[in-house]
Amino acid sequence: MSAFEFFFSFYGLLLGLSVAELVGGFARVLHERERIRFGWLTPALALFVAIDIVTFWNQAWVIFRGAPFNTFLLLVSLSIAATFYVAASVTFPRVSAEGAHERLDLDAHFWAHRRLVFGCILAANLIVAVMVVILGQMNPGFAKVASSVTLWTGVAIFVVGTATAAFAPWRRVATGALIVVLIYSLWGVAKSASALAAALAVGGWAPALTAG
Repeated sequence: MSAFEFFFSFYGLLLGLSVAELVGGFARVLHERERIRFGWLTPALALFVAIDIVTFWNQAWVIFRGAPFNTFLLLVSLSIAATFYVAASVTFPRVSAEGAHERLDLDAHFWAHRRLVFGCILAANLIVAVMVVILGQMNPGFAKVASSVTLWTGVAIFVVGTATAAFAPWRRVATGALIVVLIYSLWGVAKSASALAAALAVGGWAPALTAG
């Protein structure tokens, strides 16, 4: 087992728990759908959180695959993944049998918890941004990444949008910021889908087994 495989078995497990918490929360809400007013804010937030977790899973391959095994890196990954877990666990409300007669409003839940969820997402992204800056001072490969105007433009859009969605005192502004960061995240997904389609077109993805 390589150093990266050992590291990723830990990091991937922690991020996987965040995904499980997010999906589990959605499943619990669906189970109690008769007494829940859905709205669109919390589902949109959940989609945003899910995409960001997947993005971090991908970033682990880019940032950590060449790193030597180190306890400090495990602690950094723990801080990132734990922050995501908190965000994922709060995205949907806790639905319990004790409150069976209580009506739940997902839009109200969004407004009550948006600062914590967006704040956690923002914190995790800032940890990685700081890592890229530090590594850029020590390694030529990371220096090229850290000097990318496109990268930091995207980071600026994400940070400003997420911070606005979290802390703006005006609901319309916060809602607009949520829409912006979600569209930005979906645009990244669309770019990845386009790259995958291009790879398929030139034979970059072949089946592992052939018939016969």
